[in-house]
Amino acid sequence: MFAPIAAACELTVPPGHHRKIGVVGAGAIVQVGHLPAYRKAGLPIAAICDLRQDLAKEVADRFDVPRVAGLDELLEDPEIEVLDIAVVPEAQPEIARRALRAGKHILAQKPLAVDSDTARGIVELAAELDRKLVVNQQMRYGEGIAAARAIADAGWLGELTSVTIDVNIATDWSAWGWLVTSPRLDLMYHSIHYFDSIRSILGTPQRVFCAAGRRPGQLATGETRTTTTLLYDDGRSALVNVNHENVTGDHYARLRIDGSKGSVRGTIGLLYDYPHGRPDTLEVNSIALPTDGWVPYPVTTRWIPDAFAGPMRALLAAIADDTPAPTSGADSLGTLRLVEACYASIASGSAQALPAP
Repeated sequence: MFAPIAAACELTVPPGHHRKIGVVGAGAIVQVGHLPAYRKAGLPIAAICDLRQDLAKEVADRFDVPRVAGLDELLEDPEIEVLDIAVVPEAQPEIARRALRAGKHILAQKPLAVDSDTARGIVELAAELDRKLVVNQQMRYGEGIAAARAIADAGWLGELTSVTIDVNIATDWSAWGWLVTSPRLDLMYHSIHYFDSIRSILGTPQRVFCAAGRRPGQLATGETRTTTTLLYDDGRSALVNVNHENVTGDHYARLRIDGSKGSVRGTIGLLYDYPHGRPDTLEVNSIALPTDGWVPYPVTTRWIPDAFAGPMRALLAAIADDTPAPTSGADSLGTLRLVEACYASIASGSAQALPAP
């Protein structure tokens, strides 16, 4: 029964799609996500660069990357066709523009830019230069979300009515100094994953209402508690409720999708003891099959590191045969505009309409 669902979660990369990859950035997420996933997928990493050359050397040695190079060297190397950019958001746009002009295809970190106007300019430049641009919204490719979406697409839940993501955890922001001082936090750098995943299931909402807050005495400058309602003109809705400042230890991270003929429910395993976490869990209850109660789907991979192969797999497929990438630069604009609408809703205290694509 689950064979076609598992097939929709495939993360392997056909050897014919392999291209030499240069990695820009050697920080924590590259070490726990990008490089372990690429090594498991057998992808050829040609070189890595970082402002801290000693860190780049240490990471290169650990992951058998053959060369530490400067950014200019990566851009000028004709054998490197793909750049995986994993730097702070403010630095990414200029690196992306330089890479596109150097003829590289790009996997960019999310968000593509800190505002949608800048991001749109990068998307337009990629189209003008006929280069592929994919954004690393890897939660879409995590097996919990991918399987839930495949179950919905198979019609097992009937007509979808709602998606709920409810997260109550303790996040240690000190690992990312730039995030600690960022005036924007959860929505731009965390819940953006949930918004993107919901868009992959329900599409882009027409309106959004968001409220945000902080815990007194918290380390981070930006918002760490948010409640967001996504509203669709046909009556569907989604709720994303997130608290990063749970001080009592009873952490949870839950997902639920409801429809006219059934539901999917589960947990987001990564958020239990991040970044190691545990596998997602997923169950389906459907009168369309029927399932005779809740039936577990056997999740076998993890968001970190396994799902990080997904965006790169999509980019390489787009390069090889023009297969549309789910998290293309153009599609990612919809997620970034949703985040911006959330901040506008917080500022105004009212629901915000999303701009037309």
